[in-house]
Amino acid sequence: MTNESIAFAPIAAPIATVSADAYLDEMMARVGVDGLTAAFAEPGLLATVDQHAAAIRESLHDADRAIDAEGLAAYARSIAFAAVRMRRPLPAAGEAPMTVAEWTNAGWPLLRLVAVCQIAVSAGLL
Repeated sequence: MTNESIAFAPIAAPIATVSADAYLDEMMARVGVDGLTAAFAEPGLLATVDQHAAAIRESLHDADRAIDAEGLAAYARSIAFAAVRMRRPLPAAGEAPMTVAEWTNAGWPLLRLVAVCQIAVSAGLL
């Protein structure tokens, strides 16, 4: 195992083994709280997150998946795996970008996961 694969192991290994509810909680802790706080402070960023949320809802609908904990967690897992493959691992809880400017420049995977959290909150899942 290379040093590079060790760096990604903590993110990739537990993803498929935790429950959907626990996984959504983890995503909220990793990116949702800070990302949504920034989005609510900046209308342009909130519009971007809303666009991501609309795309997620459409993807789940097209896949005949419900907007529930299982559907959202499965979607979030696929984004997290893609982030690792792109060598852009997710931040640990408490290590996400903090400022509006950092979130405005955050990559697609982080913004997509913030949108997953937004949907989960609005659906009463978090």
